[in-house]
Amino acid sequence: MFRSVLHLLWMVVTVIPWTLAVLLVSLWPPRTRAWWTAVSWFRVVIWGTRKILGVQINVLGLSNLPVGKTSAPVLLSNHQSTLETLLLPTLMPHPLAFVFKRELLKVPFFGWSMARLDMIHINRESRTEAMKHIMAQGCRLLAQGTWVIMFPQGTRLPRGEKGTYQTAGTRLAVQAGAPIVPIAVATARCWPKEVFTKQPGVVTVSIGAPIESAGRDPKALMREVEVWIEAELRRIDPEAYPAV
Repeated sequence: MFRSVLHLLWMVVTVIPWTLAVLLVSLWPPRTRAWWTAVSWFRVVIWGTRKILGVQINVLGLSNLPVGKTSAPVLLSNHQSTLETLLLPTLMPHPLAFVFKRELLKVPFFGWSMARLDMIHINRESRTEAMKHIMAQGCRLLAQGTWVIMFPQGTRLPRGEKGTYQTAGTRLAVQAGAPIVPIAVATARCWPKEVFTKQPGVVTVSIGAPIESAGRDPKALMREVEVWIEAELRRIDPEAYPAV
């Protein structure tokens, strides 16, 4: 409990000056300057996660990232914890655009910073409007070289639970002609959903090989992504999936 309280204080104290920095640098182009300023805060939080919480991070498959390729990818990851939203940007060599619910913009400091970044914030109450917004903004961002990251399950899920994989990410990839990079994260073992006390230990992030989307059916493509992520989760976190 003490470690978790200290880590929360670490996040609260550091987010204030970094938010002010993001707001300041976002006043001048290029907008990527604000992104990398925000990433520097994510790195500070991850440092605290390692040193204060005792959470060690094992990253597999970094060489699978399409660095230097002409087409920006769509990253599709399962979602277990707040940890991956902070960690994944620190692993990527390009600016990312998250797809997230508009309500997060109201969160003090963190949300204010997100509002100044070139992201895709959607109204989840209108699925049709949200899909149109994802397609329009996602294609624009991918065309300019920004990598788009989505959580196809839509929300954080407890360790070992599967959920439903929605096809918005694969629809975007097919429409934009962008490759897909599947990502499996086993973060809930140390930072569970809606649990304040974090546990020391090792979490694993595994990055898969890019999957071409040209000419693919979005539903079939999502099934391929789902199969890879679910199989990889059972490999990197077998304790969460006891044998039947």
